[in-house]
Amino acid sequence: MNHIERRDRQMLYISDEAIFEEQKKCRRLLQRLNFMDRSDFDGISALVKQLFGSSEGAFVNPPFYCDYGSHIHAGKNLFINYNCTIIDVAPVTIGDNCQMAPNVSIYTAGHPVHPAARNTAYEYGIEITIGHNVWIGGNSVILPGARIGDNAVIGAGSVVNRDIPAWCVAAGNPCRVIRRITEADRYTYFRNVAADEEAVRHMRQIWSESGDPVKFPTAE
Repeated sequence: MNHIERRDRQMLYISDEAIFEEQKKCRRLLQRLNFMDRSDFDGISALVKQLFGSSEGAFVNPPFYCDYGSHIHAGKNLFINYNCTIIDVAPVTIGDNCQMAPNVSIYTAGHPVHPAARNTAYEYGIEITIGHNVWIGGNSVILPGARIGDNAVIGAGSVVNRDIPAWCVAAGNPCRVIRRITEADRYTYFRNVAADEEAVRHMRQIWSESGDPVKFPTAE
C-alpha cells in the first residue's frame, strides 16, 4: 500500500514525493488566490471552486491556506473570512450556509504522541464534519475527528476537540455546550437585543420568498 492510499484510509503515512506533488498543485492555486485583486469577487469565487473538491457558491476572503483543497467538500453558500487555515489531510465536509469568522483553523492532521514514533515522520489525518447552518467564531480551532451538528454556533476562541450537538451554542477550551438555541433566538442578536421592526419585516419577506426558513425542532 502506498502512502497516498494509507493517508486516504486515515492510517499512519509518510509525506513522500507523490504526496508532495499533490500539495504542489494546491500551492500553485493558493499562490494565485492569495495574491489576487481583493475586489475581484467573481475571480476569487471561480478559483475557490477550482481549489475545493466540491462547493457551490463558496467565497473565501484571502489569505487562505490549506494542504490539498481537493479534500474540502462544501455545500451551498460557504463563507470563509480572512486568514483561515484548513489542514485537509483527511476530508473536511462542510454543510450548506456555513460561516467562518477570521482566523478559524481546522486541523485534520495529527502526529504520534511518543517522540520516537513521531520522529519516524509518520503522521495521520482524521476527517472533520461540519453540519448545515453552522457559524464558527473567530480564532476557533477544530481538531481531528470533531463533528459539529447542524445549526450550531461555536463561540470565538474555542477549541473543538469533541463532537458538538446540533442546535446549541458552544464555546471554550475545550469547547462545551453553553445553551440550546431556541425559537426565541429568531428575532434577537447581540446579547438578546430584539431586532427592530424593519429588520423583522425584511427577514420575514426573505423567508417568504425563499421558502420555509430553518425550523426549530419541536421534538428531540
